[in-house]
Amino acid sequence: MSTTVEWIAQELNCPAKGNQRLEIHGAESVLKAGPHDITFVGDELNLKRLKSSNAGAVIVEKRLEESYQKAFESAPFTSLTVEDAQAAFIKIFQKLRPQRSLPDVGISPQADISDQVTIGENCHIYPRVTIRPGVQIGNNCRIYPGAYIGDDCVLGDDVTIHANVVLYPDVKIANRALIHASAVLGCDGFGYRFEQGRYSKIPHLGSVRIEDDVEIGAGTTIDRGMIGATVIGEGTKIDNQVMIAHNCEIGKHNAFASQVGFAGSITTGDYVRCAGQVGIADHVHVGDQATLGARAGVHRDIPPGEVHIGTPAAPEKEQRKIVMSIRKVPEMRKQIREMENHIKELTQRFEELQTQQTNDKSALT
Repeated sequence: MSTTVEWIAQELNCPAKGNQRLEIHGAESVLKAGPHDITFVGDELNLKRLKSSNAGAVIVEKRLEESYQKAFESAPFTSLTVEDAQAAFIKIFQKLRPQRSLPDVGISPQADISDQVTIGENCHIYPRVTIRPGVQIGNNCRIYPGAYIGDDCVLGDDVTIHANVVLYPDVKIANRALIHASAVLGCDGFGYRFEQGRYSKIPHLGSVRIEDDVEIGAGTTIDRGMIGATVIGEGTKIDNQVMIAHNCEIGKHNAFASQVGFAGSITTGDYVRCAGQVGIADHVHVGDQATLGARAGVHRDIPPGEVHIGTPAAPEKEQRKIVMSIRKVPEMRKQIREMENHIKELTQRFEELQTQQTNDKSALT
């Protein structure tokens, strides 16, 4: 799709300066944008990068307008000023490059659907989907090819289940949830008893409950509870290849990056953030608004609002001091070796002096 700056200004309901008839063919980041692309500046860093940009038009955040005008007095770009540059850019980007999805199919005759299933209005269920008895599906849901919905699962309204997702029996998903390809919800937890020299499986008879507006990434696995439910709180966003074990209870509006791993019975407060590859031991609680840095290894409760990094995880300031100390170890080792050599020399000289004094006394007698 191609358009003009004038049309973009109308869509954003904002003023534009420069060539409003400029044709816009695409939207790109600051350094990749060409003469017929639009980009955006929402921070000081991208404002500096803009000096090396070939963009034709730029969306500027209002708080940066004065800095932008000082930096570009000659007005090389056609500019549009808005309150939130990133949000405006996303809106225009979606217009220029609309997402493509499979056409509406209603309920495909090639889907294997039990006659004991309740399906709401305006749902689209694609070929090779399997839906087992007792399933309830709300309105406006989409279930893409290859998905498996186990016995007695419940889906709310506006739920999207992408290709090859597996829902084990008794998984409950609330409204507006988005489950990406190959995620697995409700498999058995990793629980065993060691008896008479071998492992015996502990039955996991609980369930999984996904609350409103949750997004779950591709290849993510969420185990069912051993007793009760594993719960993912409202508004939580989970990246690809995340592992959440049995009986975890995740609070509202958490955000977990790729390859985070939660052991069993972990609880979190609201607005908790975990960067990539964070690992948390079982029965730990992470408080409201806590942040865990990449690869943090967590073995004890995290107080609300704190930032912890490293393994074992510790408060950020404390961990940085430790890291800085470790970096000094090679220099300290060198200094210690120099001190050891110096002490050795002093010891040798002292012994020589003692020997000389002894010899002098013998000569006098």
